[in-house]
Amino acid sequence: MSHPAAPTPVADGVYRLDTGLNRTNHTAVYLLVDHDELAFVDCGAANSVPGLLHALSTLGKTPAQVRYILPTHVHLDHAGGAGALLAACPQAELVIHPRGRDHLVDPSRLQQGATAVYGEAGFREIYGALTPAPAARTHSADEATPLSLGQRQLHFLDTPGHANHHGCLFDAHSGSLFTGDTFGLSYREFDRADGSPYILATTTPVAFDPERWRDSLQRMMALDPARVCLTHFGALENPQAHVAQLQASLDTHVGLALRAEAEVDPAQRPDWLREQLDTQLSSQAARHSGLAPARCRQLLALDIELNAQGLEVWLRRRAKARDSAGSSPQPRH
Repeated sequence: MSHPAAPTPVADGVYRLDTGLNRTNHTAVYLLVDHDELAFVDCGAANSVPGLLHALSTLGKTPAQVRYILPTHVHLDHAGGAGALLAACPQAELVIHPRGRDHLVDPSRLQQGATAVYGEAGFREIYGALTPAPAARTHSADEATPLSLGQRQLHFLDTPGHANHHGCLFDAHSGSLFTGDTFGLSYREFDRADGSPYILATTTPVAFDPERWRDSLQRMMALDPARVCLTHFGALENPQAHVAQLQASLDTHVGLALRAEAEVDPAQRPDWLREQLDTQLSSQAARHSGLAPARCRQLLALDIELNAQGLEVWLRRRAKARDSAGSSPQPRH
C-alpha cells in the first residue's frame, strides 16, 4: 500500500492520517502528540501500518515515542493493524474496551469472519495478515482508567450501540472526541459548499443496538466536545449542531428495519433492506451534496451493504429474544 497523504493538523497536538483503506478520504487514524509522547487512536488495517510509520517520520517522530495504541473497537478497519503496529512500537501499550481485548490477543475469529466474507485472497489484499498482540502489552480500559499522554489526560468512554465493545476517547486539552463509528459516517465528498456535512448511522453486524447508541450519544455530548473526530472520515467542528442529523439517520434505519419485520417475508428481507437503503441513502446524500444519485450510490455502496446486513442481524436477534420470552411481535398500523 502506498504511503498516505501528509498528516493533517486537526487541533493542538492532533493530526489526521488518511490510511487510504478502501479509498482516499474513507478511513482515518488520529495521532496525538504531547511533548515526547504519542498515541494512535485507531490504526487501520495491517496494510495501513507502513504508512502510519512513514507519517511519524514526516513529523520528526519515531515509533519508540508511541505510548498508546487505542483502537475504538475491533472491526478490522479500526484495529486490524493493532498487532503489527504494536510490534513496530517497542514502548507502546495497546488499550481497548474489555470486550475487545481477547480478539486482538487472538485475532483468529476476526480473520475467520472476514475471510468468509472476502475470501482468502481478498482478505489479504484489503487487510493483510493479522498479528496477535502480546497479552502482556494489551490492556482493558474502563472509564476509571488513567491515560496520561505528556501533559494531557485522555478519558475513555464506554459507547455501545454500533458495537457492544466500542469506546471513544476524549482529549480535554484540545476538546477533541475520537468517536470511531459512534458519531456515524461523514464523507467529505458529500459536504456542501458551506461545509455542512452529511452524516449517517452505521449499523454494521453484529451488535447494533439503537437504544444503547442513543444513550451513548447523550453521554458523549454531555462532554461538550469542540469537535468529533470520525474514523470515516475526518473532524467535524461544533458537533452539537450535527447530532440531530445522526439521530434522524438512526431513526430512519430503525424505522426501515421495523417495517421489514412487520411487512416483509423473512426470506426476502435482506434484499428488501438493501434496496430500501440504497434508494433512501443515495437520494438523501444527493439532495444534501448536489452530487448525482449514481455517484452517491457508488460512494455509499459498501456502507449500504453492511448496514443492510446489520439491520437483518438485529431483527434476527429481536426474534430470538421474543422466542425465548414466548412472545410475538405486535402488529403495526
